[in-house]
Amino acid sequence: MITDRLDRYIARHVLGAILVVQVVLLGLDLVITYINDLSDIEGDYGAFQVFVYLVMRLPWRFYQYAPVGVLIGALIGLGSMASSNELTVMRAAGRSLTRILWGVMKPVLLVVVLLLLVAEYVSPRAEQFASAWRLEQVQGEGAVVTQRGGWQREGDSFYRFGAIRADDTVLDLTRYRFEGQQLREAVSARRAVWQGDQWQLEEAAVTRFEESSTEVEHHDTLVWETALTPDQLGRLLREVESQAPSELWALSRYLRTQGQEASAPLLHFWQKLLLPLTLASLVLVAASFVFGPLRTVAAGTRVFYGVITGLSFKYLQDLLAPASTVFGFSPAWAVLAPTLICAVLGLYLLRRTG
Repeated sequence: MITDRLDRYIARHVLGAILVVQVVLLGLDLVITYINDLSDIEGDYGAFQVFVYLVMRLPWRFYQYAPVGVLIGALIGLGSMASSNELTVMRAAGRSLTRILWGVMKPVLLVVVLLLLVAEYVSPRAEQFASAWRLEQVQGEGAVVTQRGGWQREGDSFYRFGAIRADDTVLDLTRYRFEGQQLREAVSARRAVWQGDQWQLEEAAVTRFEESSTEVEHHDTLVWETALTPDQLGRLLREVESQAPSELWALSRYLRTQGQEASAPLLHFWQKLLLPLTLASLVLVAASFVFGPLRTVAAGTRVFYGVITGLSFKYLQDLLAPASTVFGFSPAWAVLAPTLICAVLGLYLLRRTG
């Protein structure tokens, strides 16, 4: 009974500190980003609309700042208990360091569950809605919202998409089909519409390249033979980092079947899947700062070192991300390596406490 009360007491302190830090980080980010985005005011997209747009993106920002928030929150929560000698009393009463750490991990588990739900169900939809709403405000009432276009490969064909609308209509589509290194066919269409279970090209022109001649055909409608569905096309054209883990995994599988590089979606997939290990390793570092060599320094100094550690963790992941593509190792190691380094560092410093 006493053990459970102590666990709840530790959990309240740590969870409260994490929430306060997250609110402060989100508030600072909101103010700074708002001031910066005021330069994007255009048409009906005024200062108030900028603020609404940034509020819509708060779930994504909440997810982004979670590792730093957990690290600094755990530092402040444990540090406040250490400053009031509560941790010393707990250990003098026979409570082991491992048991105290378990009490800290419990609220972190709640944060992990919340973040995984946000990453899978809330953040991707909020980002899509926010982008669509912003474009609608800029373009005016009644405008058709579109996503950005780009280039994609499918088998022996290369596609250029002008844009894809919210109603799954593709605008300004061009397809280039090759045989080896020889261009054999080019198809351009004003738009492609998803009807039933296939795409219909409208106002299409087909150009066939023979050995000594070129033939052009015009069609009012033409079936677009492709394995791409509107969902797959949306995943290909949306920002990778804002997609849900399930979408990232599906995207990586599709790219692999097409013989394309899938390191970018896999990197973000592993970042989100391994989030529990990431947060646990950062909590170990935070605990090591409180119980280890930094236990005698001021609380502000510990928070400073925590911020440096969090930034170093992020920068190391950012450096290893492109390295995984250049040197050919799994993107999972670009996520695991900084996590393992933090975990080993935290365990080493905790072990020195005796």
